Amino acid sequence: MVFSSIAFLFYFLPITLALYYILPKRCRNFVLLIASLIFYAYGEPTYVLIMILSITFSYIYGLLIDKFRKHSKIFLGLSIFTSIGLLIYFKYTNFIIENINLWLSNKVDLINVVLPIGISFYTFQMLTYIIDLYKGKVKVQKNIFRLGLYITLFPQLIAGPIVRYETIEEQLEKREHSFDKFAFGVRRFVIGLGKKVLIANLLGELVQVFLASNDKSVLFYWIYGIAVTLQIYFDFSGYSDMAIGLGKMFGFDFLENFNYPYIAKSVTDFWRRWHISLSSFFRDYVYIPLGGNRVSKVKWLRNILVVWMLTGIWHGADWNFIIWGLYFGIILVLEKVFLGKYLEKMPSFLSRIYVLLTVMISFIIFSGESSKQIFEHLGGLIGYKDIPLISQESLYYFKSYFIVMLIGIIGSTPLMKNLFSKDRLKKFVSVVEPVFLILILILSTSYIIDDSFNPFLYFRF
Repeated sequence: MVFSSIAFLFYFLPITLALYYILPKRCRNFVLLIASLIFYAYGEPTYVLIMILSITFSYIYGLLIDKFRKHSKIFLGLSIFTSIGLLIYFKYTNFIIENINLWLSNKVDLINVVLPIGISFYTFQMLTYIIDLYKGKVKVQKNIFRLGLYITLFPQLIAGPIVRYETIEEQLEKREHSFDKFAFGVRRFVIGLGKKVLIANLLGELVQVFLASNDKSVLFYWIYGIAVTLQIYFDFSGYSDMAIGLGKMFGFDFLENFNYPYIAKSVTDFWRRWHISLSSFFRDYVYIPLGGNRVSKVKWLRNILVVWMLTGIWHGADWNFIIWGLYFGIILVLEKVFLGKYLEKMPSFLSRIYVLLTVMISFIIFSGESSKQIFEHLGGLIGYKDIPLISQESLYYFKSYFIVMLIGIIGSTPLMKNLFSKDRLKKFVSVVEPVFLILILILSTSYIIDDSFNPFLYFRF
């Protein structure tokens, strides 16, 4: 089940909200836990058992770490091994077998395994609980149902943000509910739904048109590059907005996951703004334990590359993700070694163009289905293989999708937010915003009903 579906919008969510607020307060966590398990089981009932098993292991290891502090490192290691082991088995086993077969000319059969949706996200959330418990940053959770709710909480279960246990530790027991908070959650959810359905999905259609076309041109390759860059941002940030909004409706406060990354002036700054929960996870649980920048320069650069290789691997079991991660790792190393000082002196518009081009290239790599396709798409940007500069087809689709691309470009900046936050416009906004949100909801619902193209890119993770 996805947030941008009729089943969720008009059946699951209203019923869950009704039960949550009608039943006694002591039942609220139970309602959310059952609803979250149903939400997950709706798509793949078998793999909900894997998640329950993982929660049980984390709960037991947590108790053992807390009770036997002298031997806590052993239980920490066992917990990490169990969680990462399950992730590797379901997500990477066939990738490993395929590469062994390729390199050693073997013929080992692939296993029949399906990737459980959201396993990358909930695995990392379990790790934050166990590692922070080991470090003494959080208290042991002796109520398995509360720990289960933290892991399964449906707003962030499928695609994050990666919510750390310490962020909502107290909220699992006691959290604030208010009309203002609920209203803010509805507003945030509707905006996220609009970003996903009315921008990301439309741009996804354009991407599919490009991939199916036999009439490529330089212009069409640039349209594709821009479209896929905007699609990934609005798809994922829209889902994060919906998750944060849903959390507010149920009294939870999740941290922000995006902060206008496309206005960054360096790639380093970009990753402070993009998928914040993931980049901060790798910083705090991998980069710093490796020594961070408090080691020799060689080890420091090694730490950066290790983190970004793991970031790429986390995103998917394919070489394009590993290359994507190392690509960013190399660029970040270059910025830290010498490029950063030049970016600081560079005019803002030039540094932003540098970031946007760098990111666009990265997402072309990220979205590639093969090395041949990736090279073709990158080469197309500079007219490789003597393709025409412009074609009739590329002009047609440029005109057809110009408005949605323009809205996407403007919407990826804080321009409108800054404009409507001015004091002289606040009264106007207070009147117009409810109408605007209702319009977004109606248009999004209509689009979902009329169109079957409703993918979610991060399902693969």
